[in-house]
Amino acid sequence: MPHTTRHFNRKQAVGVVGTATLATSLVAAALLCLGVAPGSAGEGHHDTATPIKHVVVIFQENVSFDHYFATYPQAANTPGEIQQGSGMAAPSFTAAKNTPKGINTLVNAGLLAPKNPNSIQPARLSPRQAVTCDQDHGYTSEQKAYDAGAMDKFVQFTSRDSCGANQYGRPGLTMDYYDGNTVTGIWNYAQNYAMSDNHFSTTLGPSTPGALNLVSGQTHGATEYTSAGVPVATPAAGSYTVRQPDANGVGTVINDPDPVHDDCSNSSHATSNNLAGMNGKNIGDLLNARNVSWGWFQGGFTPTTPAAAGNPASCLSSHTNVAGATVTDYSPHHEPFQYYASTANPHHLPPATQAEIGHNGQANHQYDLTSFNQVVNTDNMPAVSFLKAGMYQDGHAAYSDPLDEQNFITATVNKIQKSKNWKDTAVVVAYDDSDGWYDHVAAAVKNSSSTADDAAWCQNAAASGVPMAGGYTDRCGPGPRQPLLVISPYAKKNFVDHTESDQTSILRFIEDNWHTGQIGDASADAAAGSLNAMFNFHHGRKDTLILNERTGTIASRVHSRQ
Repeated sequence: MPHTTRHFNRKQAVGVVGTATLATSLVAAALLCLGVAPGSAGEGHHDTATPIKHVVVIFQENVSFDHYFATYPQAANTPGEIQQGSGMAAPSFTAAKNTPKGINTLVNAGLLAPKNPNSIQPARLSPRQAVTCDQDHGYTSEQKAYDAGAMDKFVQFTSRDSCGANQYGRPGLTMDYYDGNTVTGIWNYAQNYAMSDNHFSTTLGPSTPGALNLVSGQTHGATEYTSAGVPVATPAAGSYTVRQPDANGVGTVINDPDPVHDDCSNSSHATSNNLAGMNGKNIGDLLNARNVSWGWFQGGFTPTTPAAAGNPASCLSSHTNVAGATVTDYSPHHEPFQYYASTANPHHLPPATQAEIGHNGQANHQYDLTSFNQVVNTDNMPAVSFLKAGMYQDGHAAYSDPLDEQNFITATVNKIQKSKNWKDTAVVVAYDDSDGWYDHVAAAVKNSSSTADDAAWCQNAAASGVPMAGGYTDRCGPGPRQPLLVISPYAKKNFVDHTESDQTSILRFIEDNWHTGQIGDASADAAAGSLNAMFNFHHGRKDTLILNERTGTIASRVHSRQ
């Protein structure tokens, strides 16, 4: 089938996105808990529950908490180490004396070598080993690695030990971790702002479920399409995309299909994947209903070949990572709003004017990262911004790495801190999945499932009576533990939050702050743990922390009157 016909079929087959019930009855109570009086509904985006007027979510790829924080705040500081790619001397790291004790790290749990129950012991990765093999992070594989809660089968079920040129591998690679000599910027943000040691993916599995949970708390409601855009009424056993479909072909996403409402699906990689489209609502729909400005900004979103004369756009811009590999910037399955007809920008059209950024228009709130850079220091910076790095900087093992990622995060946060909007902004750094990297903590299952895709971890929970929200299968979670940081004038300094949270806690913070109501339809946002303990909403800090964008070390501290 010609590519042009495929695109036509995508648009015609999905139709109108269904509605979802908005739950708003608890908003007033939530505001009182924050110590902030609720405003009137008519005040739009100015009516926020907290002093935060701008939320920026930097949503990165494929990191478990132990992979980045196993020995925090102690780094090896090994003499003579250099960074991969640049050949620069690796930075040293010395923790502040008042760094909190009792952080749930691998070292504090007593699970470094030789005491780890897995068949191969954890080992430190040096700054010269930044680019590594990608691990197995499938929905079922991660459950098997949990071994019914013993957390001792990661080597057997998620470790991938050998891979391409200039990518480090070893037997049992999944067990390995970085420290503050490599992830220096992340550790410095943790030292100066707030982090969590009890934050999890909402469900088990890879990138697309994580992205969908961030914006809707819902991986059910998916329709599968062939790579040519034809609906698949009954996905086959082992389907790449949608599992357990009902009589209407609607099921749950557990893998990484490309979005059906995206010209660039299947054009940015060698394989031709099945596609998926989502029904229901997402946070973009809720923000639109409240007239709150927002946008998703992703590296490589600007097409290299625009759509024209019935031919779809293609998105093939690229950059080189620290290992010298050329990496395509745009990944369609990392862009959750493209799965929904209501919030998609299928042809990757740019905003007609700068004033359109964050508002309704031909781009439909979906933009290239360059659009965020245009408005970050203006009155037109959206109230809610989701930022996705180009693939070489998104932190995903194999094609990205912590050094390229550090460059993106520090450059972005520096830009925000130097802007006029910093005074009322909260930057949230979060991840879409764990990549299968080992982490020693498993949260108790709160949403069960018991299908052929589920192993003992989730099946046991279902058998013991843990409910299955909405009756929707294959949404077992929480999944693996991941890093979470809040960088803001209202973030507590050098603070570690132990409150259990998940990806939908970010969604819930946005919902509550702008009084949007909730997604409904058994979305995980309804039960999400709060991020509020990471903030002090009664006192805005007067300092900024500018980091070196190559090394992650502290470049300057600025104290100002606000």
